[in-house]
Amino acid sequence: MIYTRWRLLGALCLLLLPTVLLAQTTLTPAQYQQDFDYFWTTVNENYCYFEKKQTDWAKVRTYYGAQLPGITTKAQFTRLLENALNELYDNHASLSTNLPDSRRLLPSGTDVWAQYQQGKPVVVAVRVGYGAERSGLRPGMELVAVNDVPLTQAVPPLLGHCLKIVDEAAREVALNQALAGTHDMLRKLTVRSQGRLLQLYPDKPTAQLENIRYAGLLESRQIGTVGYIKINNSLGDNRLMTAFDSTLDALAATTGLVLDLRETPGGGNSTVARAIMGRFITLEQGYQRHEFAAEEREFGIKRSTIELVSPRAKPYTRPLVVLVGRWTGSMAEGITVGFDAMRRATILGTEMARLNGAIESFRLPNAGFGFNIPTERLYRIGGLPRENFVPAEQVDLTALPGTDAELNKALELLKAAAKP
Repeated sequence: MIYTRWRLLGALCLLLLPTVLLAQTTLTPAQYQQDFDYFWTTVNENYCYFEKKQTDWAKVRTYYGAQLPGITTKAQFTRLLENALNELYDNHASLSTNLPDSRRLLPSGTDVWAQYQQGKPVVVAVRVGYGAERSGLRPGMELVAVNDVPLTQAVPPLLGHCLKIVDEAAREVALNQALAGTHDMLRKLTVRSQGRLLQLYPDKPTAQLENIRYAGLLESRQIGTVGYIKINNSLGDNRLMTAFDSTLDALAATTGLVLDLRETPGGGNSTVARAIMGRFITLEQGYQRHEFAAEEREFGIKRSTIELVSPRAKPYTRPLVVLVGRWTGSMAEGITVGFDAMRRATILGTEMARLNGAIESFRLPNAGFGFNIPTERLYRIGGLPRENFVPAEQVDLTALPGTDAELNKALELLKAAAKP
């Protein structure tokens, strides 16, 4: 669930291209200082995941505050705040503006995800239908360089300057920032596969990540007796509710359903989420727990709530499998843990985007643009942090390349469930 302090679509922080910084009247040094103080204080008082970060936020104020006297343009100030926010190494924290050479946002602005395995950067997931996949990149390949810069050199500059120690989470974020590149960068990836070095060009002939287009809010079809619905990153669009209802109605006679959330990195809103979940239950149930960190930090009194889902008309009661992956983010992660908590679906796939909490948006008083940070911790009803959820049914993406192993396994499960 996403809250805002100013009128902003909940999914804004994860849109592929935030509003590009517009030329405006130059601010005074005092105004830059005021905006920076507001930014630092707001994060200090409201960001709810400091306890699992190695960030020295007090040092952030000193380190970046010392750079303010050299700031004379909004572009420079934007870069300073980008770097300061990057100290949190949190993919759910972002500015609402960017520069042409800003880093693409994770996960919505990338098509490859990698982790360090035994000290080596290895591809663990590739976004289906995007340039990385078309160029030949596959899970299991070892990454060597980006644009001919070895990753051993490309990653360290993306790590924060104000970390107490560099933990694995910070290294993973920096690695994937290097792989995502900048908005104005055409990437060349050097990988090692089966002992050979390969040169791959995921942004040729066009930089697709800057021009994502979907055929519709969702896609659907019937596969034998099983229904299939894929959400196309539209969980923040209220029109999806009507489209989903009519699509599910058309598949009402199927023996089971696959709900594909593998292309939902851009967040959404809980109204749409509850509308979807409500079509699969017959009793009101809780789907996720919220904790409000700022109130606890200020008063020492813990506050938490459980959000409920109410059943809606014409419930679909047959077996349901939900497909998830690295591009299942934010509100889609909430839907996933909700279905799991309500024991209404089998969750199948890989780790999700692991985006922290619910975000809130704030606007700088002078510069006019905003920033978004997680201000509520989110949990599965049973107490597991939402970002730590892992599907019960996992799939090895390195097996049977060129096939949709997750969908095939889902169909097998539903076929077995339909047997008398």
